[in-house]
Amino acid sequence: MAPKAKTKGKSRKAPQAASRWGRPRPIRWLARWTARGLLAAVAILLLAVACFAVFDPPSTPYMRAEARRLGQVDHEWVPLAQMAPIMARAAVAAEDANFCTHWGFDITAIRDAITDGGARGASTISQQVVKNVYLWQGRSWLRKALEAVITPVVEMVWSKRRILEVYLNVAEFGEGVFGVDAAAYRYFRVTPAELTATQATRLAAILPAPKDRSASNPSAFVQRRARAIRDGAATIDADGRADCFQ
Repeated sequence: MAPKAKTKGKSRKAPQAASRWGRPRPIRWLARWTARGLLAAVAILLLAVACFAVFDPPSTPYMRAEARRLGQVDHEWVPLAQMAPIMARAAVAAEDANFCTHWGFDITAIRDAITDGGARGASTISQQVVKNVYLWQGRSWLRKALEAVITPVVEMVWSKRRILEVYLNVAEFGEGVFGVDAAAYRYFRVTPAELTATQATRLAAILPAPKDRSASNPSAFVQRRARAIRDGAATIDADGRADCFQ
């Protein structure tokens, strides 16, 4: 049998191969840059969380917004060690009694809130810190989604004591009043270390609606809430739910 004649010129597959590798692939390009963008976002998030694990946030987006609206705000950072211990226990008893036992989200509180039709809040102190330090005020699905992503990262990197320290320094205690140092002076003319149990529980009692309540001239509701918080602070101290920050 005579050998087959060789075909001159390019093979039929060559143009296809060239076309396959030469043609731009938008889906692959988009996937590659999306992955790079996600990696960059994760790196920025980790850097931001690690930064404030060591350095004190000088202010928050909400503080800056209020400073623009009011002209200035009263805020001075004070370490947790320089606050009366009852202040930390009162804040936890008022806002997040299971602070030491959860990983950023209180599932029991969330279930209770759903059962009540959203009549009660379920945000933990950790979530409030993330919202205040890294995000913005107001309700939106985007903010809640970002909060859900950042909160576990903060819980992994920061200690519980650090989370509570930041919370007590950035929480709003009145119009233009941020942090326990400013609140202690504004309402009682004392330093955070000098706060009595009554004063500390009243400060905790005006949360989370400090613009509508007063710690120095408390309503009957604030007085009842302060007494309940004082009992709650004693309870979490006795049963070990305050051990993570004391």
